[in-house]
Amino acid sequence: MKHYTYDVWLQYVNDEINEKTKQELEDHLYACDQCLTHYLMAMEANESSLPILSNMSSFTDLVMAEVSKQKTEMQSAWPDRKQDLDSSIHPVLTEPMIENVEQNKKANHKKPFYQQVAFHYLLAAAATILLTLSGVFQSLAAYAISIERQQVQEKKPSVTEGVINKTFAWMDSLEKKEAVKK
Repeated sequence: MKHYTYDVWLQYVNDEINEKTKQELEDHLYACDQCLTHYLMAMEANESSLPILSNMSSFTDLVMAEVSKQKTEMQSAWPDRKQDLDSSIHPVLTEPMIENVEQNKKANHKKPFYQQVAFHYLLAAAATILLTLSGVFQSLAAYAISIERQQVQEKKPSVTEGVINKTFAWMDSLEKKEAVKK
């Protein structure tokens, strides 16, 4: 994996690179923690060049006033779209965006039957009933019982029992050594 230097990330933060390289860097950030660290350091270094907000609450109020103003302008431009604008997440929509939202709503209602959730539940239920009636589950249970009986006949201890036995043997040997020292 190719890593980018701190200087490259500083150029990215200062918006001094072309769009293709910018996209490459953004994609790379998802996969590389080392470069993410360089990017965050570049952001911190560039933070001092940003303007300082003297009154953050007034800044927020100004932004919200601008959003309300744009929303009002959109509602007056498309009065028949008022409901779509009110229910949208983003207050500033263009006409193609509104049409895209409407097309997505319509597309969600016209899914083929095999893409609907109920179809998948019915398919799972039918498969379960078919496997039960054909005896697959019963044969699996019989197979598991036969394996268990085979292990009992061999009298082979489980891994857990082996570990416990070795631990007790080790502790007994320690006790014997302590008894010999006394």
